[in-house]
Amino acid sequence: MAAKHVIHTVGPVYGSGGDAKSQLLAACYANSLALAVENRLRSISFPAISTGIYGYPMNEAAVVSSITVEQFLQNEKTLEDIRLIFFAPNDAEVFLRHQRFSHEQEA
Repeated sequence: MAAKHVIHTVGPVYGSGGDAKSQLLAACYANSLALAVENRLRSISFPAISTGIYGYPMNEAAVVSSITVEQFLQNEKTLEDIRLIFFAPNDAEVFLRHQRFSHEQEA
């Protein structure tokens, strides 16, 4: 994938972190979004952070990532394109079933 910039984040290992694992995962998304804005980027693409070898269940990660992205966009309008990229079609299907975007549209 061609990219002018790479923002690297390390997500939490699902088996550690106790009750804070969802906050740690949310921080990965929020901090990356903030860095994108700080560097005047207009688009960013995310893999499903921590859902591979780190074992974070896709259904739980979908909730965390969708809520975090939506909350960030409530106060920040400079990002024009945020993409969530998945390894396999089934991963995208699981995310779509469990995401928590409000589906509100601007007039």
